Formats: sequence, C-alpha cells, structure tokens
Amino acid sequence: MERSRPYLWNQLLRFSSIGHAGIANEKGEYLRMGWVNRLDVSEQPQLAQQLTPGGGDLIYYNLDADGNPTKIERSQPNYDARIRPFYTVVVEKKQAAWSDVYINLAYGTLQINASQPYYDAEGKLIGVLTCRMGLDQIRGFLQTLSIGKSGQAFIIEPDGKLIASSVKNQALSLGKGQDQKRLKAQDDSNPLMRKSVVYLLDRFQRLENIKQTAQLNFQLNGQRQFLQVSPLTDKYGLNWLIVVVVPEADFMTQIYANTRNTILLCIAALIASVGVGFVTASKISRRILEIAKASENLAGGALKQNIDSSRVFEVQVLANSFNSMARQLEESFETLEDKVTERTSELGTANQQIAALNQRLQAENLRMSSELDTIRQMQQLILPKPAELAAITDLDIAGFMEPADEVGGDYYDVLYTDGVVTIAIGDVTGHGLESGILMVMTQTAVRTLQEMPESDPVRFLDTLNRTLYKNIQRMNSDKNLTLALLNYADGIISISGQHEETLVVRKDGQIERINMMDLGFPIGLDEEIADLISHFLVELEPGDGVVLYTDGITEARNINRQFYGLERLCKVISINWHNSAEEIKQAAINDLRQFIGQQKVFDDITLVVLKQQGDISQN
Repeated sequence: MERSRPYLWNQLLRFSSIGHAGIANEKGEYLRMGWVNRLDVSEQPQLAQQLTPGGGDLIYYNLDADGNPTKIERSQPNYDARIRPFYTVVVEKKQAAWSDVYINLAYGTLQINASQPYYDAEGKLIGVLTCRMGLDQIRGFLQTLSIGKSGQAFIIEPDGKLIASSVKNQALSLGKGQDQKRLKAQDDSNPLMRKSVVYLLDRFQRLENIKQTAQLNFQLNGQRQFLQVSPLTDKYGLNWLIVVVVPEADFMTQIYANTRNTILLCIAALIASVGVGFVTASKISRRILEIAKASENLAGGALKQNIDSSRVFEVQVLANSFNSMARQLEESFETLEDKVTERTSELGTANQQIAALNQRLQAENLRMSSELDTIRQMQQLILPKPAELAAITDLDIAGFMEPADEVGGDYYDVLYTDGVVTIAIGDVTGHGLESGILMVMTQTAVRTLQEMPESDPVRFLDTLNRTLYKNIQRMNSDKNLTLALLNYADGIISISGQHEETLVVRKDGQIERINMMDLGFPIGLDEEIADLISHFLVELEPGDGVVLYTDGITEARNINRQFYGLERLCKVISINWHNSAEEIKQAAINDLRQFIGQQKVFDDITLVVLKQQGDISQN
C-alpha cells in the first residue's frame, strides 16, 4: 500500500483538478494524498493513511514539496474506507463510477469522488482507486460569472439538493459536525433560486423528468424571469441539472432607455442635417460642377487640368486630390514604358529566386524522406526472423508490427539464450524520428542485458530504465515507453513491467487477463523505478499460450468512431486458438482490418502470439 505513494503524488502533480488521489482495499487499509482545497495556494498538501486491516485511526501527515510525510497534523478515529460513498458505489456497480455528493465532516465542504475498482486474475475485488474533486472549485467558477445585474446560476441534483451557486456566501448545508445535512434549493431563503426550482417541479412534476435543455419563463413579484435548465449526465452516474435564471428587468430597462435616447437623437440630427444641408448645398454645388467639367476634359485626353482653391474644406480636399491625380496621370503616361521594363526585370529575378528555393525544398524533402526510410528499415531489420522463431522448439511463436507513420514507436523482440526465451513488447509515446530511435535503443539494451545474462526481472528492468533515461535526457526529449518483459523456461513464464493487459490463453480457448499496472512503471519517465517493479508467474501446459499487443489494436476506430476493444480481440483469439500461432495472429489482424475498413490508422499495430507445443518434458 505504501509503495503507491510516489505514483499517487505523480498523478496529483500531473492533474491540477484533482483534490486528492487514494487507494483502499478489501482489508480496510486506506491511503490518500492531496489537498482539502487545492484552489487555496497557501494550503499544505497532506497524506492520510489507515494501514490497519479491519479499520482504525486515519492519521493525517503534512507533506514536503516532494510528497514525503513530515509530521502528524491530526487524526480521525474509527475510519473504515469500505463504508465510504467512494468505495460502496463501485462495489455495487462493479465499474468505474462517481460517488454521491457528500459532506466532508472535517471541513464542512461538498465533495465527489471518481472511483475505479480493481480485481485479481480470478475476478475477485482487491480494492478501489479513487480521486476527489472539491465542489468548491465549481462554486468558485460560478461566482466569477456575470449573469446580468441580478441573475443567478446554480447546479442541483434531481432531488433538488444544491451542488454549487453563483451567489456569494450561499449555504450548501445545514447544521454542524455529524448533524450536517445537504440543503435543497426549493427550501433555500434565496427567493429567485427557490421560486425557480418550485416552478420546475410544477412544470415537470419531478426534476428527474428533465431530459433535455429547456428554456422557460415565470413570474416573480409581478416581473418575468427567464430560466434555462440543462441536464448534465455521463455514463459513470453523474446526474446534475444546471439552472440559469435572469430577471427580464436586468436587460430590458437598459434596452428601453437606449431606444428612447436613440429616437430623440435621430430626430435632432435629422432637423440639424436638413438645415445645414440647405446652407451648404448652394456653396458646394458650383465647385462640384467645375470639378465634373474638368473630369470630362481629363477623360477626353486633356491631361493638363487644374482646379482653383475653395473656402469649403471638403471641396478644397477634393480639388487638391483631383489636381494631384491629374499630375500623376501626366507623369505616368510619360514614364510608363520605363516602369514596364523595370517591373519585367524584377519579375524575372523573383522567378529565378523562387525556382532556386523550390529546388532546395525538393532536395531537403528527399533528404528527410531518406533518413526516415533508413530508420524504418532499421526497425524492420531488427525484428525477429522466422528462422529464429522456428529454432525455439518449445514454443510456436508469431509476431506482427505495422507502424502508423513512416517511423513507428512500437517494439517487440523474441530472444533465446541458454534455454530461456525472453519476449519483450513496448509502446513508445508518439511517432516519428525520436520514437523510432528510442525503439531501436530499447531493442539494443534488451538484447545486451539478455546476453549478459540478467535473469532477475527487477534488476533487468531497472538497468534498462536507467540506461534509456540517461539517453532520453541527453536527447532533450520527453519520450517514454510502456514495456512488458516475459521470461519462459520449462513451462513457467515470468511476467513483469507496465504495459497493456497480458492475455494467458488455455488450451481450451479460455482467456485469463493479467493487469500489468502494478508490475512496473513507464520506462524513461523517472530514473529510479526499482521499488515499483514486480513480477507474476504463470504455469503453461501443452496447448496453453500468451498473447501480447499494443493499444494500436484495442483503440483502433472504424468510420463510426467505435473502438475495436479488448473484448473483441479476446473473442477472435479464443475462437481460433486451436490453430497455429501464425494462423491465430493472421485471424486477429484480418478481423482488425475488416473492422477498421477505410478509416485511417492513427497508431502503430503490434501483436505477438506464443503457444506451448507438445510435452516440454521430452525436450
């Protein structure tokens, strides 16, 4: 349980919206790290843990900047995480779910948890992973909104209980300590909020009947109020209603005043403009006629035209513009041939420069394409050859890898030394040149450690991680990879490292899914991961085997944006398990391609199938 602290701390640093992250198990042990109110920059993070099986005191520790406990801050007696809402909801639903909104009795704040159950290989519940959001964050956001002069926004549950409100100092619960109870909006002293919810109940009978956004209005104290209610739901059990209500007077009073002022100003402007127009029209019309006559002469070819100055500023500007235009036309006709010659020369020079630039771009594209092609060929060259796989008599092995781009980030290898078969599969973040180089480095490091030989999976993965971590730092890159490492000998296979689930397939086609999350840590993300590495042993009988894959298969989408999914992969493998490893692999790839259809492939696809042959005691 305590080994999960660095992982939880890393999750808190990566996701700023999490109040705290924790883990609880069926023994009653519980550990969490985080803040009560993460929006408060002065608040110090805390570790709360209860590691006594069956329940006990929940001890709170202050944490330093690296997430290490410093001193005990307080304790909460008789704490059992197994009866808390975040735990009971996923036990009941057997899937990831939101807890009910509840009151943190220690701080009097509303909270909600997102929880995920985890099971062992036999499907037995081990415990629950959870992260908490303090709903004060939502209330703080609502209170930054400007909703007219006196409008309000608030969020409620289908029974009317308040989640958050834009009203400052709005109470969300009644009572203190153990006697605290949630406050319902229809019982609140705020008349606008209370009347809004009462109106919705009258309109829909029950708030649960509101299934889509509705725009309504009602009367309060003789004034019309505009109301919009929108349901907020998701597949994990979230079911809230967002209500926005604005009094009509907030915006109509200003509209009426603006309309009245606009009408008065328009009448005054009309009267003034008519009077000024009559006075100035006579003065301007005569000079305009002179300019019009000069324009006709200019159009007829008489370029030497000049308009006398005027006392009217606008007419003077027009006269100056006309005189300037006439001079420019005269000069343009005189110098047109020279300018045409000059512009032709400039265009020729520009065309030559563009042609040279195009040649450089073509050469650079050819060079980059050649480099990427070289890396792609290197990736293909270091993949296991059919002859190598055929030389392993105990196992029938088939592998497949196809990059989404010219250079992919997936990796797999099969190595055989002194009776031990080492199978590795990994997925580098991203695609392109850096990912391809990290994949090649990983293959080289794995082969080196296997040739040493290094049989202990912890030392193997720790040494591999430190080697790649230093190279990644030298590259100034943010790449890392998930990596599963399998060692097979005499019918026993050892599984370690963090990657997608490993599928253990029995000879009758039954599949056991092994969760790899607790068997390692991403390679190249942190320099020291030895404490986070573990391994799992599986005994194989003749006809049993293992299937490894990357998320490019399970997360592939078709034209309807549906995921291929692990369940479908397991079904194809189970149906075809009586065939050879090559036929099983090909059946899975064919089914995947049929599912994807014409949709573009966005991630690398890698699949490895190994199947134990015959009676190993005879080998």
